[in-house]
Amino acid sequence: MAEQSRKILFSREKIAAEVKRIGQEISHDYGDQEVMLVGVLKGSFLFIADLIREIETPTVVDFVRLASYGSGTQTSGIIEFRKELEMPIRDRDVIIIEDIVDSGYTLECLYNKLLLQQPRSLKICTLIDKRARREVEIEADYVGISMDDGFIIGYGLDHDERYRNLPDIYLVDED
Repeated sequence: MAEQSRKILFSREKIAAEVKRIGQEISHDYGDQEVMLVGVLKGSFLFIADLIREIETPTVVDFVRLASYGSGTQTSGIIEFRKELEMPIRDRDVIIIEDIVDSGYTLECLYNKLLLQQPRSLKICTLIDKRARREVEIEADYVGISMDDGFIIGYGLDHDERYRNLPDIYLVDED
């Protein structure tokens, strides 16, 4: 992917402001009640690291790892669980932390799987809500940035495991 085929879509300052706002919303909603953040690896690792520092509510963190993308820019539609939760979620307030909600298949699969474990509450938080390619009816409770369409990289978002380290989010020219 050539340098000239991408341009900054969301700056690190814009991302930081949205992360702070979401952290304040979560803190307001849960007060002193502990919340469990479930990060979806690998993409959410930067987002969850920044987000947890903005949340004043007591928190615990666990991770799952799922895969639905091959090496292309389209979802395969097949969800593979590569890492399960290590902590129980029964009777806990849980928030799934996603980097991006695109087609919604991965998130819907995870959400339904976690519901079977009987959390007290289960909410969804995403940094990027990409509505144009949504194929299932699933909505995030906490949304950082909404966008229409386009393939993006940076701030944890990758293409073939590359570009996660970019501090800004870039729109990639797919031509």
